[in-house]
Amino acid sequence: MSTQRKDDHVRLAMEQHDTRSGINQFDEVSFVHHALAGIDRPQVSLATTFAGISWQVPLYINAMTGGTTKTGVINRGLAIAARETGVPIASGSVHAYLKDPTCADTFRVLRQENPHGFVMANVNATASVADTQRALDLLEADALQIHVNTAQETAMPEGDRSFGSWVSQIEKITAAVDVPVIVKEVGNGLSRETILTLRQLGVRVADVGGRGGTDFARIENGRRPLGDYAFLHDWGQSTAACLLDAQGAGLPVLASGGVRHPLDAARALALGASGVGASGVFLRTLLDGGPEALIAQITNWLDQLAALQTMLGARAPADLASNDLIIHGTLRSFCADRGIDTGLLARRSRSADVLHDSTGRTR
Repeated sequence: MSTQRKDDHVRLAMEQHDTRSGINQFDEVSFVHHALAGIDRPQVSLATTFAGISWQVPLYINAMTGGTTKTGVINRGLAIAARETGVPIASGSVHAYLKDPTCADTFRVLRQENPHGFVMANVNATASVADTQRALDLLEADALQIHVNTAQETAMPEGDRSFGSWVSQIEKITAAVDVPVIVKEVGNGLSRETILTLRQLGVRVADVGGRGGTDFARIENGRRPLGDYAFLHDWGQSTAACLLDAQGAGLPVLASGGVRHPLDAARALALGASGVGASGVFLRTLLDGGPEALIAQITNWLDQLAALQTMLGARAPADLASNDLIIHGTLRSFCADRGIDTGLLARRSRSADVLHDSTGRTR
């Protein structure tokens, strides 16, 4: 992997971010407003617990980059912001380090600047168990992310064309490491069927990584001379669709992909996510204003998320999953085709039984 490609990813991701329409399927999720549901702000906690993992806040900086001098500077800024705000952080793919250990410091800075924070190391699904352990050791990581990205690899000129070993390799890695394993998509979403497979493999958490944020298939196609994989642009399911599809699948889920502001984070938590990751919006802030600006943004997001929980009567992020939701538009059509009863979501505050049905026995 060339170092130029890493820097190209940052540049192309920001070009996408700056030109995106700003509309995605989170806009098709709305809360039913109950005027007397509010609680007092001191009653609200942002802490979240899932799969044996406890975070003080339900927001995290998701995987971005590393491997070059420029991306090492970015990682340093991200780590400082994570340290100062208490949010967990994931590295970019450590594959670059596994191929060229001389770039170790561009990843290691995530731990050096954030010695007591929750740090996730990120590898691809073809990494060997030995290389995975090297990635964990490099970052003294608290958890492992394995990213899956068939659409990106397909559009990538030098990408993999063999995906058949991924399931068995994920199972091997999961059995071998002593930290929780999170499998994440890079922006095309995890279907219910995929999440059920991950559960069988022993994976602890699924990060649905849905459509709506950075489109890596589009980025890779932009690196092709003819741009002949344009038909893969916007491939997959949105993050909101993935969360609806994952209801009752029996595996904790994280939400990333297209999260634009605290209301999207609240929507994702209400759709069942245990935590919400963002990357592109944070990267833009960091590049424009440095770590101080990113610290201010994350601090504001957390404050606004607590304010939303107060208004919605949710003492903890998990309580948002009891709030009534209306699903609109194309997302409603997706639910109809996938057998998801949106009526239950709209009435789930009425009784615990209804909530159970909406997240368990009934789709």
